[in-house]
Amino acid sequence: MPEKRPFERLPAEVSPLNYGLCLKPDLLDFTFEGKLEAAVQVRQATNQIVMNCADIDIITASYAPEGDEEIHATGFNYQNEDEKVTLSFPSTLQKGTGTLKIDFVGELNDKMKGFYRSKYTTPSGDTRYAAVTQFEATDARRAFPCWDEPAIKATFDISLVVPKDRVALSNMNVTDRKPYPDDENLVEVKFARTPVMSTYLVAFVVGEYDFVETRSSDGVLIRVYTPVGKAEQGKFALEVAAKTLPFYKGYFNVPYPLPKIDLIAIADFAAGAMENWGLVTYRETALLIDPKNSCSSSRQWVALVVGHELAHQWFGNLVTMEWWTHLWLNEGFASWIEYLCVDHCFPEYDIWTQFVSADYTRAQELDALDNSHPIEVSVGHPSEVDEIFDAISYSKGASVIRMLHDYIGDEDFRKGMHLYLTRFQQRNAATEDLWESLEKASGKPIAAVMNTWTKQMGFPLIYVEAEQQEEDKVLKLVQKKFCASGPYSGEDCPLWMVPISICTSDDPSCAKMQVLMDKPELTLVLKDVKPGQWVKLNLGTVGFYRTQYSPDLLESLIPAIQDLSLPPVDRLGLQNDLFSLARAGIISTVDVLKVMEAFVNEPNYTVWSDLSCNLGILSTLLSHTDFCEEIQVFVKDVFSPIGERLGWDPKPGEGHLDALLRGLVLGKLGKAGHKATLEEARRRFKDHVEGKHILSADLRSPVYVTVLKHGDGATLDTMLKLHKQAEMQEEKNRIERVLGAISQPELIQKVLTFALSEEVRPQDTVSVIGGVAGSSKQGRRAAWKFVKDNWEELYNRYQGGFLISRLIKLSVDGFAIDKMAAEVKAFFETHPAPSAERTVQQCCENILLNAAWLNRDAESIHQYLLQRKAPPAVV
Repeated sequence: MPEKRPFERLPAEVSPLNYGLCLKPDLLDFTFEGKLEAAVQVRQATNQIVMNCADIDIITASYAPEGDEEIHATGFNYQNEDEKVTLSFPSTLQKGTGTLKIDFVGELNDKMKGFYRSKYTTPSGDTRYAAVTQFEATDARRAFPCWDEPAIKATFDISLVVPKDRVALSNMNVTDRKPYPDDENLVEVKFARTPVMSTYLVAFVVGEYDFVETRSSDGVLIRVYTPVGKAEQGKFALEVAAKTLPFYKGYFNVPYPLPKIDLIAIADFAAGAMENWGLVTYRETALLIDPKNSCSSSRQWVALVVGHELAHQWFGNLVTMEWWTHLWLNEGFASWIEYLCVDHCFPEYDIWTQFVSADYTRAQELDALDNSHPIEVSVGHPSEVDEIFDAISYSKGASVIRMLHDYIGDEDFRKGMHLYLTRFQQRNAATEDLWESLEKASGKPIAAVMNTWTKQMGFPLIYVEAEQQEEDKVLKLVQKKFCASGPYSGEDCPLWMVPISICTSDDPSCAKMQVLMDKPELTLVLKDVKPGQWVKLNLGTVGFYRTQYSPDLLESLIPAIQDLSLPPVDRLGLQNDLFSLARAGIISTVDVLKVMEAFVNEPNYTVWSDLSCNLGILSTLLSHTDFCEEIQVFVKDVFSPIGERLGWDPKPGEGHLDALLRGLVLGKLGKAGHKATLEEARRRFKDHVEGKHILSADLRSPVYVTVLKHGDGATLDTMLKLHKQAEMQEEKNRIERVLGAISQPELIQKVLTFALSEEVRPQDTVSVIGGVAGSSKQGRRAAWKFVKDNWEELYNRYQGGFLISRLIKLSVDGFAIDKMAAEVKAFFETHPAPSAERTVQQCCENILLNAAWLNRDAESIHQYLLQRKAPPAVV
């Protein structure tokens, strides 16, 4: 890893008790004026005050000790690299309390961080700007000078001076709204004092919005703010929020601490959403649902994001991590409990099975790399914070908390949570504090177990073999670190404390044995398991490890996939483990392809989704060979039986998961060039475009991707026209994500140019480029060249945020030639991107792993695919 930049936290001599803050944004020339009056405590005599400050010009500053004259600061020394300012005073500030006053100006930037401008179009077609905030992790300092560290909590009295025809919102409810003395077009809006809170959770929004509102059963006023004219689209999120707040109140046994909560859709927004206390900001696609034009997966996404952000109101906002090192706890916890909440609101989503495919397997894929990192990373400089907003903090964090919850049991887990939240409310805590509360509640060695999962990177592979001894099966388990590059070969192999559960064909959904494996090898005796019975580890795919079965144990599990006696989440886990063992070269890819063929009777959406994902990875890999068409034949063979069973139109009594499955399967068949699917997609697309028969939202993605993949310039023009006409951001995004499927080189260029045009919102450019890179060999080359050619502009747009990491990953991950890894590495050596350094290393590692995989298995895969098609030999 590169040298860490020297970094010091703020000195403790002076700290804030209350911030009185008045901001006056100018929505035409993109600046703002600010006045800060902070009640502060001087803890030891000093003649300077050091605060965080970035892109702000201080005009005057003074300090008045309580009951004494004010002392004017004589110098402002900005340390721009460290985002700090030192105010120097001509005399010593004595111990005690006083008032710090600062007048300053800043800019409403277009970087989607700090206090920034967001562009929107009014219903009449005018372009206007809203002023909005995004402060996590370290950007409150772009809006006002402050002590911008999570542990330095204070209360806030906020007022905003804004045009009188605009909506002004902040964390708390409005207490006063009066004409502004100097300008009759402005009003001053005052908000109630906040609880003690961290700066990164402060928020304000000034713009034009409509809203829908309700009160939750426990009396909290909930509003969802939408673009003007789209209030209807806020209703779904409002329902979810109204069910969710009481659910969390009951789960934590702690009431929601503020009088109101607002959820608001922001046009230009880098993340999915941000949990500002009492004023949660969202991308439009993470909040707005149109009953007619939103697809099932969008509803599910909105439900999860709302569940995630509302969980933070307790876990993160009421109790806050002491420093960014503990970010994973905040995010991992919220990423786990969002599923618990959605499962409570929408049991028909089968959301926990989806968790395994969306979070658990993604985390394992990243965490098997040599360039992964432990869940807990010590963080210093702000540029290092951006780097840890990744699948390890979120998805691995959520996965180990799910494993912990399962190990402790729900009742004790809730007791421990309540203890933690009441003990640390309005304060800060570290990971250890949570373990201590859970240990108290459960009497189990939580810290000892969890440290093996959070303080060391990676996870174990558990090898199992069995021997029949009369009526019993004796299992031998061996744990070793799982590496994407093959068997672990280092000196001292790390050890995990692994909660292991085992089931047998007697009762596939219930653990026959549970044990904590805390050493490298373990022998277990399963009583009364007959020779014909199968044995499966990791019931429910809850333990964060991969399993490798001896050939005979694996053999006995295959029929349980075919006859569906193994539960869906276990079928998924088994297949995913095998796929990653093949990628790591521990078993042959052909063996996995054979197992994939056992899924012909599979009814479950999430299992198909995971299979589809893995086949997609394999197709990308084989696109580097001259037999890439053969794998498409395999895909068609695997997916056409389920495609025929489902058909194109929903049948009576179908639900959410059937809609998701239909979209997945038709898209897969269409992309692979399945003749009947392609013809039907073209027919329906034509009717849709001509307005004869509008496609249901759930069928749009699969149809769009199919006609584009096998389309021409006219198809692309039609899609771009649909994009222009789309009212909803969801539909625009849906189109943006599939445009890359087009295959002719000159049209690929057209899509890439479109990605950087005014037509695409800055946060969505990344997914257009990613779509090109992920669709074909030509696309991959073109996208990487495009990123290099336009690096200046892209980097300026996204630097210091996680979008730059996502852009890099999407554009280079599919390569599979050693020299490409060298090229990527060389490019980023001359074009450094500090917040994406680890991503670049991971991408280079992935390219080398792909190349090794191709060299190792391409020939045998080719032979297998050919021999599958060969007519049976005549005897």
